[in-house]
Amino acid sequence: MRYAQGGGLTGERRALREKLRLEAAERFAQGDENLVIAHDLRVSVRSVQRWRRAWSQYGIAALASKGPASLPLLSDELLAVLDRELAKGAVAHGWPDQAWTLSRVKTLFGRRFHKSYTVQGVASLFKRRGWSCQVSARRAIERDETAVAGWVKETWPRVEGPWRRSGPGSSSRTKPDSR
Repeated sequence: MRYAQGGGLTGERRALREKLRLEAAERFAQGDENLVIAHDLRVSVRSVQRWRRAWSQYGIAALASKGPASLPLLSDELLAVLDRELAKGAVAHGWPDQAWTLSRVKTLFGRRFHKSYTVQGVASLFKRRGWSCQVSARRAIERDETAVAGWVKETWPRVEGPWRRSGPGSSSRTKPDSR
């Protein structure tokens, strides 16, 4: 099962979900209906239906947590090594500049740890570790702020064109024609 944060449930959240399933099992034994249980536990009716089916077929043991869906590819020790490798910088690992991209980090995983991550997997790992994607704030020395401001004010409006107004014939109106 995949979750919005991209990494599944933490141990704490798994324990909370297991507690909900066990509460539901008590309610099953009392004869409560799925809709009532779902409302009281603030879960979907579909989840309660799945839990009830598992409970009726295999008993309360079927509702126990089975642990994390998968083990992380990198242990805590290897993540510490990763921190040190990233701190060395991208140039130390053969790239022409110091920018770490997700693709470069993916390649580093393969070279250093012989592990295969996807770019999205690298992004999820970074997010779980509290790292953020950052863009360099450096500007070119040659940058002329007055020329940039003039271009934005004068040239860009011509390039962009006028904004389209909603009106008759526009798809943004759902009002039928009064002909």
